[in-house]
Order: sequence, then C-alpha cells, then structure tokens
Amino acid sequence: MAQEQAITESEGLPPINVWAPVILIGWLIPGGGHFFLNRRGRGAILALTITVTFVLGLLMRGAMFQPQTGDLLTILIYYGGYVGDLASGVLYFLATWMGYNQVDMAGHVHDYGTKFLVGAGLLNVLAIVDAFEIACGKKS
Repeated sequence: MAQEQAITESEGLPPINVWAPVILIGWLIPGGGHFFLNRRGRGAILALTITVTFVLGLLMRGAMFQPQTGDLLTILIYYGGYVGDLASGVLYFLATWMGYNQVDMAGHVHDYGTKFLVGAGLLNVLAIVDAFEIACGKKS
C-alpha cells in the first residue's frame, strides 16, 4: 500500500495541456470543467448550484467586494472577498457588466447576500479542484 502511494506521488502532474483547459473553462463557466471532461451529471449539478447561489446573493442585494487598503484585517477581508467574487467567473463578469453595484448596507439580508456571492465563487473553486483531480487521473 505504501509502495503504491510512493509510485503515484513520484509520477507528478500530466502535461499542462491536459489540465490547464479544464481549469480555465471551469473558472469561466461554473461546472464547465466537468462538461469538458464529459461528466455531464456532475457538471450540471455544479452549474445549477453555483448559479442559484450567485443569483440568490444578487436578489438579496449583496455587495460585491472591491479591493481596499487600510489595516491588515481590512486588506484581508476585502481582497479575499474580491477573489471570492471573481472566482464565480462569467457570473461575476455578467453582473458587473450589466451594472450591478450594490453598496455595502447594514442589514441581515444584505449581509447574507454578500456571503452568498462569495460562497458561489468558493463553490466554483471546489468544482475547479475536483475537475483538476479528475483530469490528472487522481480521481474518477
């Protein structure tokens, strides 16, 4: 068993042309990496879940994070939130291109909407990692 792990760990990654398109498509289109790998069921579930989470965040009028400077905690929160929003791929770009720009307001619903928007991006990151592992042959 330990010998098998040593063999698979020493093999490394396959060529970049095998997994890079999966990552790029998976980032731009939620679930797209799985569709690219012919995993239509899993891709459809991921696309639906991520899209619904993002749309619910918009309907709750959640704020999109923008990078801000300040103390360390402010930088971490706003840059982290921005990366989380950006990880939604085309959903983020469509929302910003269509003029969605909700200011950060006090209120429970708006706060949950902001978390839903970032959560959709983080779900997409998990989907990208899953597609990457499938493309590399580490997972079926």
